[in-house]
Amino acid sequence: MEKIKFKTTINATATKVWDVLFGVKSYPIWTAVFAEGSTVETDWKKGSKAIFGDGKGSGMVAVIAENIPNEFMSIKHVGEIKDGKEESHDWGESLENYTLKEKEGHTELTIDMGIIEKWKDYFNETWPKALDKVKELAEKQNEYHVET
Repeated sequence: MEKIKFKTTINATATKVWDVLFGVKSYPIWTAVFAEGSTVETDWKKGSKAIFGDGKGSGMVAVIAENIPNEFMSIKHVGEIKDGKEESHDWGESLENYTLKEKEGHTELTIDMGIIEKWKDYFNETWPKALDKVKELAEKQNEYHVET
């Protein structure tokens, strides 16, 4: 499995960026870049299950591998949903990591993830657009606070 990485600097605190990334209201907005109608069902707590849906009965099943609020979130993908049914997979270290580093009111957000060749082009094209949306929301909004 190959690793890919994306990075952006956001003119907002790590708390604001975190809230945009994992907030109930903001999550579907920035993830619409990946799939219009994106949803997530989780409490974001370490060890919790997470269901990432596309609004059409398909999606991914994951486990929250780590959650250090406002600093680091690691999501381990363990399966997918097809036609509303969960299918488990052993993808090894299929982690999607969010690292936030704040300095002087700005936050460097880094996404790194393990990826199989089939999805590499899609994520190389889509993650930069998603990060632009996160940046836009974090820099102009103050309404997405979430407890994680």
